[in-house]
Amino acid sequence: MRSIWNGAISFGLVSIPIKLVNATESHAVSFRQVHTEDNGRIRYRKVCELEDREVTQSEIGKAYEGADGEMIPITEEDLSHLPLPTARTIEIVAFVPAERIDPLQMDAAYYIAAAGAPAAKPYTLLREALKRSHKVAIAKFALRGRERLGMLRVVGDVIVLHGLLWPDEVRAPEGVAPDVDVTVRDKELDLADALMDTLGEVDLADLHDEYREAVEEVIAAKAAGETPPEAPAPADSGKVLDLMAALEKSVREARESRGAEGEAEVRNLHGRGTPKETGAKKSTSTTGKTAAKKTASARKSTSKAGEPKGTAKKATAKSTSKAAEKKAAAKKAPAKKKAASGKRSA
Repeated sequence: MRSIWNGAISFGLVSIPIKLVNATESHAVSFRQVHTEDNGRIRYRKVCELEDREVTQSEIGKAYEGADGEMIPITEEDLSHLPLPTARTIEIVAFVPAERIDPLQMDAAYYIAAAGAPAAKPYTLLREALKRSHKVAIAKFALRGRERLGMLRVVGDVIVLHGLLWPDEVRAPEGVAPDVDVTVRDKELDLADALMDTLGEVDLADLHDEYREAVEEVIAAKAAGETPPEAPAPADSGKVLDLMAALEKSVREARESRGAEGEAEVRNLHGRGTPKETGAKKSTSTTGKTAAKKTASARKSTSKAGEPKGTAKKATAKSTSKAAEKKAAAKKAPAKKKAASGKRSA
């Protein structure tokens, strides 16, 4: 990874030569501006207003525009001689608990790399000190033309610098919260807690940019001369006016969804497949089979009750004759046993 800034960390009397490397990157799909009639590229050309001609990058410098419109040229040499200790140094000013940092202040992140072998020892010292103290370092540094506030923390074996907004750059949330009196009942809070517990946690590494993937599918389809995929029509869920009903339904659906995922032991968030049948559906089908069996047995008993008397008499006679045959067989059995015992004794 290419470094974007070279300097040093000032840690009391300790100076650590370091390099900054971008810790993040954007994977967003970028578009070009084109002329809709012929797809010709629309380009922005850098033109000098006084000479009315296009200029190259080497001819472009910086200037500050005064209140009267006067341009005051500022060169890179002017900026390099600023009377600031942070011009080429990340100056640590304090160590505070991480909880003291408002996430609203978090800005871009950079990996800090030790510049050369001599910087390895002080770099490791600062890293281990931050680990053992469970604190973060607050620092000031100059980058891209202005002084910034930063926070140093440890990620694995690397020190990371987070750019922070200055406190006066974070706007107060005035007029954002609801301005009406609302009462939240304990039962509603209980259902909200149940919904949070049911949804559980997620591994952030499994999350991905579905919008970017959809855009790439559209681009691939149009490049191949095919019809781009269309979004499915949203399901008409109706308007839910009762907050309790919405919470209860959300908890129920979340439990069913988590139950289906638990049976399959799947932790894939890259796409949603067809949901499995829930326990409620299975119990419904079992109940239907039981009801069908009861209906069939009821029909059989009804048909037997409706048989003619002659048929009933025949059935009675048959059962009587079968009983007589069983009694005769029982009487013959002892005689056979006696005969068998007589043969054995002989």
